[in-house]
Amino acid sequence: MPLVHPSEQLAAVRRYEAAGFRSWPAAAVHYDGTWVIRLTAGHPAKRLNSINPLDPGDVADIPERIARAGRRFEAYGRPLTFRVSPLSGPELSAYFDAQGWSRFDESLVMRMSLSDAPVEEAIDQIPLKDIGRFVTASMKVHDADPSLRAGLSEIIGAIQPEAGLFALESGDDPLATMICVHEGDLAGLFEIATHEAVRNQGHARQLVLSALKWARLRGAKEAWLQVEANNDAALALYKKLGFREVYHYHYRRPPGS
Repeated sequence: MPLVHPSEQLAAVRRYEAAGFRSWPAAAVHYDGTWVIRLTAGHPAKRLNSINPLDPGDVADIPERIARAGRRFEAYGRPLTFRVSPLSGPELSAYFDAQGWSRFDESLVMRMSLSDAPVEEAIDQIPLKDIGRFVTASMKVHDADPSLRAGLSEIIGAIQPEAGLFALESGDDPLATMICVHEGDLAGLFEIATHEAVRNQGHARQLVLSALKWARLRGAKEAWLQVEANNDAALALYKKLGFREVYHYHYRRPPGS
């Protein structure tokens, strides 16, 4: 495999990070230099409630900037959280280490060329148009707290690129759900899940391939997704489909939070 120059690697990371922000929008976005502060009162997901540094060299006045951001998080009732990608750089990570910040929930960003995707075997599936119906199915599949319904609906409704809402159902019972966000040549896959009672039966694979087929017909050239590093079943599926790792990210919080 050819070596990738660090600047090219960071450019690739910036591309996926920006696509992720647009595909899974926070309710409020603030900037402190190149730190993107994302907050969402209606949903507690960490990627919607975190500070995302986007330049390894932007490390001036770290304590003061963290304190300012902390006041924003306190106002929202959210724990102060950094989402640390390769764009955060080593100096900020060294600061967190020195201050005893915890590190948790490592995830991978993976990509695949859609020219390599085995979508010929996929079932042609039309995405749902009804956000309410999709949210109902998704919450059942995820066994989510009912109080999150309004927040999830708001997030999905705020997605600016074309969003395909996919649900695999058996009668009135949802088996698997996911969102495919098509933007230019990219297709981002989000919220992929299978109901606990019917896992390991190929439902997620079927749904992912149908979504990729839908996106490729609309001009997408590349698919990408985020997955927790300890989700062995999902990683095995994505690797078998042809997804390959691009970079890692994780979260940091101050001591006691």
